[in-house]
Amino acid sequence: MYTPPFTISSTAINLIAEISAQMERFAIRLEQSDGLRLRKANRIKTIHSSLAIEGNKLSEGQVADIIEGKTVVAPLRQIQEVKNAIATYDMYNSLNPFSVKDLLRAHGTMMMALVDDAGKFRRGGVGVFSDTGLVHMAPPAERVPQLIDDLFEWLAKADDHLLIRSCVFHYEFEFIHPFSDGNGRTGRLWQSLILGRLNPLFAHLPVENMVYSNQEAYYAAIAQSTAKADSGPFIDFMLEEILKTLKSHQGTEQPDYNPNESPLDKQFGITFGKEFGVKFGVKFGDNEKQLLLSLNSNPAMTAQDLADNLGITKRAVEKQIKKLRELNVLTRQGSAKNGLWVINRN
Repeated sequence: MYTPPFTISSTAINLIAEISAQMERFAIRLEQSDGLRLRKANRIKTIHSSLAIEGNKLSEGQVADIIEGKTVVAPLRQIQEVKNAIATYDMYNSLNPFSVKDLLRAHGTMMMALVDDAGKFRRGGVGVFSDTGLVHMAPPAERVPQLIDDLFEWLAKADDHLLIRSCVFHYEFEFIHPFSDGNGRTGRLWQSLILGRLNPLFAHLPVENMVYSNQEAYYAAIAQSTAKADSGPFIDFMLEEILKTLKSHQGTEQPDYNPNESPLDKQFGITFGKEFGVKFGVKFGDNEKQLLLSLNSNPAMTAQDLADNLGITKRAVEKQIKKLRELNVLTRQGSAKNGLWVINRN
């Protein structure tokens, strides 16, 4: 099995220990009353940051407006980039970070209507340029499929800590540059997906914002790793950024938090109407509300997807689904493997 060249420094070992401790605190943070609002804010930051790195000029406010279906006056390509990113991040729970097929599927959505070869590996040469000229010439196109297969095999089989593997993958992916365009935004998404297998909370942590806030240091770490033919410097950089981001999200409340308002109740009410719970003669708990909201966004989610999204066990999800089916709130269309959940509003 091919193994990418990387060195795990003492700095990286110490950072992994600190990150592990901070993850528990961030998980608690997400359980606070305004956790849903924080998740939404972080998703907006994630999409805005990842696209801003690539030159998209839309603001966080405009990204939020597009997410909410509002009309935004801006260049059509930039609006398309945001819509594609929203659709791709909505796929988060259905993407397998160890699947090349899912990588191509995600790229196809991310770059839809932006490039002719969305969802396909590049067929020509590509380089990374800065203001001063060529920074990196990617491997020849004919080598890309094998290089990606080797990288994914290592990712799935290596016994290194997932924090390490996520950083090595990110660097190697950008080095290979497998697509004609969209490599940066796809690579950053994929590191988030890998981290999500370590802890589902990373679905709500704006990893992409780390790069956006420190672009110069990010590219310097890549250049240093390339010069050494060892992704160790990039590992140290990304672990430090992950730790800083976790620490920055330890506040107790959002500035505009209203203790008398439940963001989950508000979202549930807006999505389904205030009469929804009354119609079925039952008061839904927070997990049941979040489950229904999740299925409303993605009716193809599995019980395991829902468990990861809600941060509860698969068994608990199955009990909730059983209850909702008995109440005729949920029905299943199609097979157990490929079917969809339908929320009965009538």
